[in-house]
Amino acid sequence: MHFRVVCEADEWYNEGTVLILTVSTRKISHRRDAMGIRGADFSGAWYPGSKRECVAMIEQLKSKVTLPKVEYKGIGGIVPHAGWFFSGRTALSVFMSIQAKNVPDTVFLFGMHLPSDGPDFLFVDDGVQTPLGAVMVNREATGALFSSFDFIREDASSYTRDNTIELQLPFLKYFFPHTTVVLAGISPGKRSVEIGKAVAKLIEDKKMNACVVGSTDLTHYGPNYGFTPEGTGTESVEWVKQTNDRAMIDAFLSVEPNEVTKRAAKMRNACCPGSAAAAVAAVRALGAERGVLVEYTTSYDIHPDSSFVGYAGVVY
Repeated sequence: MHFRVVCEADEWYNEGTVLILTVSTRKISHRRDAMGIRGADFSGAWYPGSKRECVAMIEQLKSKVTLPKVEYKGIGGIVPHAGWFFSGRTALSVFMSIQAKNVPDTVFLFGMHLPSDGPDFLFVDDGVQTPLGAVMVNREATGALFSSFDFIREDASSYTRDNTIELQLPFLKYFFPHTTVVLAGISPGKRSVEIGKAVAKLIEDKKMNACVVGSTDLTHYGPNYGFTPEGTGTESVEWVKQTNDRAMIDAFLSVEPNEVTKRAAKMRNACCPGSAAAAVAAVRALGAERGVLVEYTTSYDIHPDSSFVGYAGVVY
């Protein structure tokens, strides 16, 4: 498979025939358009670059999704953020499951690769472009959240290039074409849970029809990630699936936000535990008692290699 890369890279390496790109998360200045719409940095590389191609791939992925048969509210979820080739179906399955229960007016979407107790980020401009059209920001809700915590302010001309949120936006635009968003990068730590609870209170106080989604991949295993506690081979794959990733999935399903950050720190089984913990804290405060695992897979299932990543899609 070939990817046309249109973004800056700090590190390249090969997983067999699949070229993997590690992208800088440093803050970069960009040209701001007249409406304050941030560009799409990863389209044409991590997901298709045109509306026609995006819709075609989304509809192909949709045909392979089975919606949950158990009860859930449609108030939030956990999604992965690798390129669509690897985890697109898993992420899409969450948004598709939410749509089956709810069409929110606003989606609070959390992501970013951030250090423990590091800064948090909030996008405060008008919107973000996707191949399906711009996703617009809920400025009122964003302003309310910004006034409650010490966020680093980002806008269309100065923001952190990051795949964790952007890769979800075409799915949002497809399933919820008129939905607005609040976009935040949440670091792991006590503040992530506080932010999640504050978002739930904001939703309730403003009587918003909203849902909260956290973006994270699970265990990054293998020599490419410097993490091989169970060696290599099929035994290590089973350990990731049955033990390491399962521990994080159980925290998602039991709606335990503090366990998300604790287990991530101890077991290295989530790359964005702050965003996940904030989303879990929010849906718990909104009444979720149990999550539903819509899909779990790994990059190994698609492209077997000594280095691989786990992906879970959970809906509440």
